Amino acid sequence: MSRGETVGPLDQSAGYLLKRAATALRTAMDTALRPLDLTVPQYSCLEVLAQRPGLSNAELARAVFVTRQSMNLVLRGLQDRGLVTRPATAPQGRALPSTLTPAGRAQLRAASGVVRAVQDRMLEPFSAAGRERLVHDLAVCADALTPDE
Repeated sequence: MSRGETVGPLDQSAGYLLKRAATALRTAMDTALRPLDLTVPQYSCLEVLAQRPGLSNAELARAVFVTRQSMNLVLRGLQDRGLVTRPATAPQGRALPSTLTPAGRAQLRAASGVVRAVQDRMLEPFSAAGRERLVHDLAVCADALTPDE
C-alpha cells in the first residue's frame, strides 16, 4: 500500500487528532460530572433543555448526539430524580415536551460550572483570538461533513 492510499502519520491526521481531543474532553467531563451524579448525556440534555425548553425526545436526541432510545433512558432517569418534567400525555401529536424543574436548573448551574472549568483547561494554551479561530474552524469542519437538510 502506497502512502497516498493511507491517512499518513496519525499525529498529523486532522481526523485522528479531532477524535483524540473529543475523547479526552469526554473523559474529563465524565470525571468532573461524576461527583454531581451526572453523565455527559444527562448534563447535555439539561443544558439543551435550558436553552430550548419543550423539545421532544427525538429533538433532544439529535441535539445531544444519542439515539432516541438512549435519550428516553436519559430523560426517564432525570425525571425520576426530579430534574426534568414531561406531561403524562402529549399536548398534540405523540411528542412529550420536556422542561427543567427548579431542581434541574440548580443541578445545571453546578454542572455548567464544572464543565466550563474543563473547557477552560482545554483552551488555556490558546489566546483569545486562537480560541475564536478554533471554534470557527471546528464549525467549518462540521458543516463541511453535514449533509444539506
